[in-house]
Amino acid sequence: MLIILVGCNKDEANSELYNGCDLIIGILGEEPDVREENVSFEKLSFAELEQNTEKISSEFDAVFIMTEILSEAADDRYASVYKDLTIPIFFIESTKAHVPFVNEDVTYETAPEVGGDSNYATGYLFSGTEAEYKDDTWRYNLYNDIQNEANVKDVYSRIFDTIEQIPL
Repeated sequence: MLIILVGCNKDEANSELYNGCDLIIGILGEEPDVREENVSFEKLSFAELEQNTEKISSEFDAVFIMTEILSEAADDRYASVYKDLTIPIFFIESTKAHVPFVNEDVTYETAPEVGGDSNYATGYLFSGTEAEYKDDTWRYNLYNDIQNEANVKDVYSRIFDTIEQIPL
C-alpha cells in the first residue's frame, strides 16, 4: 500500500497568478523574476522619467523602482516627477513606504521605517492638485513575513492585480 501525503507549506503563499490584461511596466533597476507571461518590463532611466512623465504615463501601465536604486530614487528632484505621473509607481523592497520619495528634504536613509521587514513593496499614485493634496497608496507584505521566492512572486501577482484595477 502506498500512502502519499500532500501538505501545505506554511512558509509559502499559495496565490493565484495574475491573469488579467497584458501589462507593460517601466522599470528602473533589475527586472524581477515573475510567474506571469502577460507582464513585460521595459528599462527606463531617471532621465527619461524626469523628462517626459506624460509619455511614460501613456506608454506604461505602471513604473517599478527596484531596491538597488531606492536611495537615488529619493532624491528631492524626483518628488514632483512621481506626482506628475498618472500611473502608479511601485517602490520595491522599500521599508519606508512612499515617504522619502514624495517628500522633499527627506532622504531614504533618514526616513522612518514603516512596517518593518514584512513590508515588501509600496505603490503610490498622486491624484490631487497642489491646492488639494490627494494620493493613493498600497502596501504589500510578504506572506507570514517570510522572504522566499514563492512569497515574493505572490507580491508581484497582487501588484499586477492592483494595477489592472486602477481606473485610469
